[in-house]
Amino acid sequence: MSEYHQPVMLQQCIEGLAINPSGIYVDLTFGGGGHSQAILEHLKDGKLFGFDQDHDAVANAEEITHEGFEFVQANFRHCKKYLKLYGIKEVDGVLADLGVSSHQFNKPERGFSTRFDAELDMRMDQQAELSAKKVINTYEEADLHRIFGLYGEVRNAKTLASAIVAARTNKAINTVAELKTILDRFAKRGRENKYYAQVFQALRIEVNEELKALEEMLEQMEEVIKPGGRLVVMSYHSLEDRLVKNYINKGNVSGVEDKDFYGNVSKPFDAINRKPITADAEELEKNNRSRSAKLRIAERKTV
Repeated sequence: MSEYHQPVMLQQCIEGLAINPSGIYVDLTFGGGGHSQAILEHLKDGKLFGFDQDHDAVANAEEITHEGFEFVQANFRHCKKYLKLYGIKEVDGVLADLGVSSHQFNKPERGFSTRFDAELDMRMDQQAELSAKKVINTYEEADLHRIFGLYGEVRNAKTLASAIVAARTNKAINTVAELKTILDRFAKRGRENKYYAQVFQALRIEVNEELKALEEMLEQMEEVIKPGGRLVVMSYHSLEDRLVKNYINKGNVSGVEDKDFYGNVSKPFDAINRKPITADAEELEKNNRSRSAKLRIAERKTV
């Protein structure tokens, strides 16, 4: 389990939850169980639900023997529904560590990493139909342009989309290496890895509907978290962080304030930290993944 994923800002996440030993908590991104294990250490007769859609996480969940732990193999966009099935109406805190785990990046066959040659996959739910290979080989040029520009902020998204469509007419683009051969024509010299990362991020977000799932999850939190409870979310790129920030500060993911008759902003949470918490120098040195992490903590309003 320790080799699966080194949790980023673990102590800050646990402190952010302000754990009640008898409370009910949710780890929406169980992964290797690092955050869950730390939460369980603070529980006495409380309960923890761990969510993860990745089949590889199931084995890690089976290693946890704490009687207060329950694993749910599902996407966190279904959080409220599954909690209801367990008879849970409200919880004391929810933690979400977004993005891809180190484990997923380090397994070549999953196709998440540009470091290995493998089939273009990138599915977090390995039972899902849509893969990166399917996106690359079947999406219309306009749709490829859209996802590269929107999700990867690729500067020459339109040109790249056109080149991919032209290349696949001769031969399907099935592997990481085949896609990188095309990308090399458009990447700035010396900045190839950054360009790969932008394109792969865009594909991964599309394949897994990451932003849509995040929006759906956030919009459930008003009903899921009880007054005084905590929402702790760690994001790794600006698209995720913007949605989280909007939801906490404006009350919805769009960022448009909803005001009542008196002009007061209707929002269910108050931010605990005005600016996102970032990793300190010591953690940055130990854990490369923490470089882009932004942690936001909010508390459910009591009135």
